[in-house]
Amino acid sequence: MDQDHRYQEALSWIHGLSRFGIKPGLERMEAMLGLLGNPHRLVKYVHIAGTNGKGSTAAILAAVLSAGGYRIGLYTSPYLLSFTNRMAINGCDIKKTELSDLVDLIRPVVEEVSSDQRYGQPTEFEVVTVLALTYFASLKVDLVVLEVGLGGRLDATNVVTPLLSIITNIDLEHTEVLGDTLEEIAFEKAGIIKEGVPILTASEDPIVLSVIKNKADENNAELYSLFFSFQNGYQADKANKPVINGFAISSQGQSFSYNGFNTSYQDLFIPLRGRYQVYNAATALAALELIAGQGFKVDEKVIRKGLAEVIWPGRLELLNDNPLLVMDGAHNPAAMQKMAQAIPEYFNFERLILVFGIMADKDAVAMMSAILPLAEKVYFTRASIPRAADPNQLHAIALNRFQLNRDLIEVEEDIGNALDKALKYASPNDLVLVTGSFYTVSDARAYWSRLI
Repeated sequence: MDQDHRYQEALSWIHGLSRFGIKPGLERMEAMLGLLGNPHRLVKYVHIAGTNGKGSTAAILAAVLSAGGYRIGLYTSPYLLSFTNRMAINGCDIKKTELSDLVDLIRPVVEEVSSDQRYGQPTEFEVVTVLALTYFASLKVDLVVLEVGLGGRLDATNVVTPLLSIITNIDLEHTEVLGDTLEEIAFEKAGIIKEGVPILTASEDPIVLSVIKNKADENNAELYSLFFSFQNGYQADKANKPVINGFAISSQGQSFSYNGFNTSYQDLFIPLRGRYQVYNAATALAALELIAGQGFKVDEKVIRKGLAEVIWPGRLELLNDNPLLVMDGAHNPAAMQKMAQAIPEYFNFERLILVFGIMADKDAVAMMSAILPLAEKVYFTRASIPRAADPNQLHAIALNRFQLNRDLIEVEEDIGNALDKALKYASPNDLVLVTGSFYTVSDARAYWSRLI
């Protein structure tokens, strides 16, 4: 069997597990890893949870550590162009042959656990996480930057004991699984906090901070914040916290200064857009300070190099000029609001032409409220996965709830066709924005790559 066919068979098997949905809990993970000799215990980790920003923070942290000469694994989701994007070492995705070999190794283990009534069938995300943990252990990486999939407490990644836990921020998301309130969701995210393991957060919400602090206290975990000091409860503008200032933005990225717990750097540059990316970078820099004493020291030259070389597609990513073509995977109301604020700040344009497709379980009204007021023309579309929302329903919301001009909104189910129409409608000084989901961006980006 040729290698490409083996890879496609491996992917088909992995994706076939999606029919088993989401099953919160760690018992299946522990059973599978146990049968494999517990490879996850052979590696060091930084574990990152949060509603938004966790992927960017993970990518930035991994980039700087890689620039420092360490062998760094990165596990994120979802992927943009290829399934192999999910797991990488020093910026290089897993090879298709490596993935195929791992599936051959792990498939019998999955089948054995599936046949045991105590566990039942593992989910796709659980199996992919086992693949990743086994992969990183087999190649003896120095550290893995591990992004949580959903929640934290019962997420498949929560089988590890890291050097540092990070919670970027918390907002309402996946309420059908995590709970209807910020306090309930914060409880699930704070479930990554382990006994004696330091915890860093970039959250500013008092409810969220209270939950995180209580969980940290229960686990004797020292708590650090990007915004607050915890020496006397938590209070703004105290000395023992990082300070981020000196913003300077452009369409190519932004510079900033960072005064941290023990370090200070002026005029750092990241090729990512959106002020929130500065805070993600600052979270990564704070994390570097907190793990420096555990064998992962990096100097200022490395930090500057790593930040400047960060590659993280699908986040206010500029793919074309005249007209501007920007793609962003904002997939919940909070992310959509921040992205909508950043668009006019980082780009100069006359009209915004929107290609919009979200998942069916998202708050369509809240997401559309954030971005539709900026749009001159909207093409509603859908990603090529079953979870995608019906664009006809989005069109109906735009008409009935937002009372948009019928002539300025269209349904084009195929993302490639929607992008073609948007680009043809746009003038050279306009901006075409593809957003609503990483799955939407993935399909649009794949189509665009075939055009250029």
